[in-house]
Amino acid sequence: MNKSDFYYDLPEELIAQTPVEPRDASRMLVFDGNTEHKHFYDLPSYLRSGDVLVINDTRVMPARLFGYKPTGAKVEVLLIKRIDYTDWEAIVRPGNKLKLDTEIVFSEELSARIVEHLADGGRVLRFKFKGVFEDILNRVGIIPLPPYIKEKLKDTERYQTVYNKITGSAAAPTAGLHFTQNLLKRIKDMGVIICPLLLHVGLSTFRPVKEENIEEHKMHCEYYEVSEEAAEILNCEKREKRRIIAVGTTSLRTLESVYRDGRFVAEKGETDIFIYPPYKIKTIDALITNFHLPESTLLMLVAACIGLDNVKKIYKIAVEERYRFFSFGDSSLLFLRGQNV
Repeated sequence: MNKSDFYYDLPEELIAQTPVEPRDASRMLVFDGNTEHKHFYDLPSYLRSGDVLVINDTRVMPARLFGYKPTGAKVEVLLIKRIDYTDWEAIVRPGNKLKLDTEIVFSEELSARIVEHLADGGRVLRFKFKGVFEDILNRVGIIPLPPYIKEKLKDTERYQTVYNKITGSAAAPTAGLHFTQNLLKRIKDMGVIICPLLLHVGLSTFRPVKEENIEEHKMHCEYYEVSEEAAEILNCEKREKRRIIAVGTTSLRTLESVYRDGRFVAEKGETDIFIYPPYKIKTIDALITNFHLPESTLLMLVAACIGLDNVKKIYKIAVEERYRFFSFGDSSLLFLRGQNV
């Protein structure tokens, strides 16, 4: 398929700049063959006892750093993935002007050297620090917001899910931003199982597709963990033919990565899975997700779930109905096989 197959016209004013309060007051487009317009707090009415809701409990790290070269020139760094105790894969701006062994100073207790240029334009930084790196990062670093969000976020916790647990993401699993603790309690009380797994979101999710033939696009690896308990819950659901609902594309990519020979496997690893039509989704019955950028890998994943024609129809409706798009935007609940809900 071609990248242009996934283009749609999005008015700039529909790109959400600030989150809705409370979290679950965001709108929710429901698709089960037909389309309904609801709010996220209506989600329990589409769930039933025995369903499993799969969440990604990653936490966004303060991955954005500002430092200076020895010349005094300002440098911006976005940490992507930890390699070992001292080394990180990162994006450095202006990267094309920074040679190997260039030193970047962030504070009196934190500096780094560029030790490798990566083929995709990234860099490997070797950090030097005094004390615990994570503590220093919390003091020096900033939570990175997507570039299309121009307004400053008053409370950075609003770019974290309420169920976040393990720090390591360069971006939030934004489908989960709509949940409140009260909504989660309502869902649990009705007999829905909440099943956490982990995928640390890297830039692979957000990198633009440059190739017109999307099969030539290369995804970057992202770290995931699926526990024995989670795998047991998911396998039980499959055996008993109950519904699995993924909260976000990161949860779905993890599920598809660990599903082999008809079973979910408990493991830790890295995935570069790229899901696009005509890929057949094997693991879920429904997907909760926000509205994604034109020609993005996320939109391609959604098209693999419900079909490209349905995506075009839904997104046309979403634009006409003035839904809010992207990270702080509204939500959608998409049933893959048109179940009666």
